[in-house]
Amino acid sequence: MEAKTSLLDNMIGVGDMVLLEPLSEDSFLENLRKRFDHNEIYTYIGSVVISMNPYRSLPIYSPEKVEEYRNRNFYELSPHIYALADEAYRSLRDQDKDQCILITGESGAGKTEASKLVMSYVAAVCGKGQEVNKVKEQLLQSNPVLEAFGNAKTVRNDNSSRFGKYMDIEFDFKGDPLGGVISNYLLEKSRVVKQPRGERNFHIFYQLLSGASDDTLEKLKLDRDFSKYNYLSLDSAVVNGLDDATSFRTVKNAMQIVGFMENEVQSVLELVAAVLKLGNIEFKPESRCNGTDESRVKDKNDLKEMCELLGIEQAVLERAFSYRTVEAKLEKVSTTLNVAQAYYARDALAKNLYSRLFSWLVTRINESIKAQTKTRHKVMGVLDIYGFEIFEDNSFEQFIINYCNEKLQQIFIELTLREEQEEYVREGIEWTNIEYFNNAIICDLIENNQNGIMAMLDEECLRPGTVTDETFLDKLNTVCAEHQHFESRLSKNSKFLNDHSLPHSCFRIQHYAGKVLYCVEGFVDKNNDLLYRDLSQAMYKANHSLIKQLFPEGNPAKVNLKRPPTAGSQFKASVGTLMRNLQTKNPNYIRCIKPNDKKAPHIFTESLVCHQVRYLGLMENVRVRRAGYAFRQAYEPCLERYKMLCKRTWPHWRGPARAGVEVLMTDLQVPSDEFSYGRSKIFIRNPRTLFSLEERRRQCLQDLATLIQKIYRGWKCRTHFLLLKKSQIVVAAWYRRYAQQKKYQRIKSATTVVQSYTRGWQARKLLRELKHHKRCEEAVTTIAAYWHGTQVRREYRKFFRANAGKKIYNFTIQRIMQKYFLGLKKTLPSMSPVDKNWPARPYHFLDTAHTELSTIFHLWRCKKYRSQFTKEKKAVYEEKLEASELFKDKKSLYPSSVSQPFKGDYLEISKNPKYQKLNSCVEEKVLLADVVNKINRANGKGATRILLLTKKNVVLADQKTGQVKASVALPDLTSVSVSTQNDGFFALKLKEGSASAVKGDFLLSSEHLIETITKLHHIGSTASDDGEQLNIDISDEFLVQFKQDKVCVKFIQGAQKNGSSVSCKRKNNRLLEVSVPASA
Repeated sequence: MEAKTSLLDNMIGVGDMVLLEPLSEDSFLENLRKRFDHNEIYTYIGSVVISMNPYRSLPIYSPEKVEEYRNRNFYELSPHIYALADEAYRSLRDQDKDQCILITGESGAGKTEASKLVMSYVAAVCGKGQEVNKVKEQLLQSNPVLEAFGNAKTVRNDNSSRFGKYMDIEFDFKGDPLGGVISNYLLEKSRVVKQPRGERNFHIFYQLLSGASDDTLEKLKLDRDFSKYNYLSLDSAVVNGLDDATSFRTVKNAMQIVGFMENEVQSVLELVAAVLKLGNIEFKPESRCNGTDESRVKDKNDLKEMCELLGIEQAVLERAFSYRTVEAKLEKVSTTLNVAQAYYARDALAKNLYSRLFSWLVTRINESIKAQTKTRHKVMGVLDIYGFEIFEDNSFEQFIINYCNEKLQQIFIELTLREEQEEYVREGIEWTNIEYFNNAIICDLIENNQNGIMAMLDEECLRPGTVTDETFLDKLNTVCAEHQHFESRLSKNSKFLNDHSLPHSCFRIQHYAGKVLYCVEGFVDKNNDLLYRDLSQAMYKANHSLIKQLFPEGNPAKVNLKRPPTAGSQFKASVGTLMRNLQTKNPNYIRCIKPNDKKAPHIFTESLVCHQVRYLGLMENVRVRRAGYAFRQAYEPCLERYKMLCKRTWPHWRGPARAGVEVLMTDLQVPSDEFSYGRSKIFIRNPRTLFSLEERRRQCLQDLATLIQKIYRGWKCRTHFLLLKKSQIVVAAWYRRYAQQKKYQRIKSATTVVQSYTRGWQARKLLRELKHHKRCEEAVTTIAAYWHGTQVRREYRKFFRANAGKKIYNFTIQRIMQKYFLGLKKTLPSMSPVDKNWPARPYHFLDTAHTELSTIFHLWRCKKYRSQFTKEKKAVYEEKLEASELFKDKKSLYPSSVSQPFKGDYLEISKNPKYQKLNSCVEEKVLLADVVNKINRANGKGATRILLLTKKNVVLADQKTGQVKASVALPDLTSVSVSTQNDGFFALKLKEGSASAVKGDFLLSSEHLIETITKLHHIGSTASDDGEQLNIDISDEFLVQFKQDKVCVKFIQGAQKNGSSVSCKRKNNRLLEVSVPASA
């Protein structure tokens, strides 16, 4: 099957620049313009992808597009970044080749978005699973964190990466991601203290002030107003399309997903706030007595707040801003700093603090996303690094950025040529040497260890004596004057003194992408990147958890008098490591181009694009690719695509694919010098040959389409005719059937009418005969009945005259009683003893019988109901009955106790281990165990006691200890007194002179009063020696004996206060008043 779409199908312009004919810079740009105008932003140069930034969202990154490019050949579909990502991923997974994807281009060209698209595609097509998804999410969420701290708004790009990033994504043998490692290069830390006009500082400063909560800003001692901070530019503080508050929440969420702890996030924000505070510190000059100038902090409030954030003593940091200590072996020299030097020290500290924080963030992210297993991993590297930069004012940053691009161009040419050569050797094609510009001479000019520009700069920085940018330029003029790619006013390549385009303080390097003029001003300072040791030591003394990690050189115990490595040498070493890393991997290139400087869609600025095409070396890339063979394709897809051009291969070729291609090329009479046969591919030298094949294929497809249309139309017309013929036969058959059915229905209807009339006549005749016969029979029967009646009456007339009335009355009464009893049987009420329903009597003479039957039935069902009781249940009901006899209509508390079952042992004293000791003290079975309040005889206050009732004794015990406080034998109990009201008070009155009555009677309060008194009454009658019942006295006033005194207990109704509790107070020696709240 031929693919639905291809690189060569429905092309807008040319999808692969290698096939561009004729090849020139103008045709190259025109092809890019044509494709850009039709939203085709991707174009190939062989296996290199050119990406144009559309400055708008395009519907070409959907999940459907991901599936479309998944596991497809690189040239099988139209150019797309997904095709390159899929090719790299499949080579890594299936062929075990480590890959790297190099993304280059100038600021605003879309490098960061391209790297995100590559990572999102790889995340979408690799395996699934909880752990795999977690790794993928962490890798993807590292981007928002690094963008917040490393990106900024520039005049060219609202989200410009101000650092280079290289990420190694590690995979297992199945192709599932295990983790990753991020390397960062050359953060533009000078942006922290100063931004060009129309640009912003790093995003995180604005995100923090816009998106943090008021509490967070208060803790960080910050204000939302951007204008209060010297390090933040105000002319571009707000950017259209960027929501800093939302971005801040996104960054915090991403940090949590990556694995940052809450205290780590807080520490990072404190350092960001400290940088803002640092920019607000200002200095004023002061003259010392010896005539030297020194600086002092103007307003110490910002200094104080910064020191509080970082946990530094204010005096230590203030001194570090005013003095500098220089150590040389055993000697220390302290000098004062003037205002300019103090500002330099402040800015140096701010830059170092932020750049070290950024490096710590990268290290911390690496700890979270690194692979946990120690087995060998497959690696895919993604390099997102700044492109070649040519500005009006080019300084040290542009110099080392362009050096990095020179190295990348060198490795690009080497790897591209090597890949071409390896493919030719692999396919058995004769290799022809390709001439190209080798920029190794430029790299040597910059990085040579003896007389390279970076070596000269390092040597000048380390040289004792007066070192300035001018002395550095003089050294360059001396060492590099004769180099063909170096120009200055004193070199031999600058047209001597006639070249007035070269200022005195500048030099020019002819890079592979064009000439760049560098101003040496600031080269020495930026390369030195000095931070005074006093400031490092002050930072190390901080109590902040993160600061000591960022400034290890400030440790007094590890003082190193050696100068730290310069910024240039560090970057050179990093680039060298990167180049060695890239050379071990299979490269894949994405060249990003910015179509205009206005960041607007649909605008193609030809001069700007031409400039980028030149410095990216795209034309040279095409020439290198076309120096051998412009197009190559495997035999199978080639034969499948062009087999219709030859009758011997169309429609099916039965032999090997190569043999079919050879037959095809011979039949088409393609010159033999225009192509070569490899082991698995055919190589076509000139694009014109390929386009000729495509034109023939297009014409052949049109002819085939015409033939197919002709055959299809004939088939369609014949099919239509046969369908009409078949339909006519079916319609005729159905009509004939319908006509016969209608005729049959008419005949059937007529026959039915005739039959109905005939049957009706016969039925009426039979009916008349039957009616006559029936009338005759009825007449005979009536005559016989009258005759028999006459005979019987005549014979029995003498018997009926005397007893007929009485017999008829008795018979009637008998029938009425029978009917009454049968009706009563059907309407009997339920078997419930409380059901008072009874059927109404039908006659007045049955009143007595009806009442007696109702009484008999009720007694009978009560007997049936009682027969169901167990012994225990019967005892409970007997107690309830006894309670009713004692308290019904006498005590207000009684109605609420009717529905409550008498439980007896409320404390489960035999089961509860807490009362084991108390249980052992009681010999008889406990009939009631409850908690009561014993009323104090002196003040009327209650004390909690346990009341135990057995068959012989009433026992009172302490609730906490279980110790028996009092034991009263039931025979010693004379009576029990209670009130008529809704309270639980009762008095146990004892016999005078008994052993239990030494302290007098007991006044108690219980929540189960009715049950307690009922059981006492029942057991007291049994335990009495003379069989007398225990007297229950129900009155609102009664006397109790307290030792020698008789006290009157009086119950009164009081207002309801503090709930519904009963209160008891001792009014005097003779009166105890109990206040009972009035019941609702």
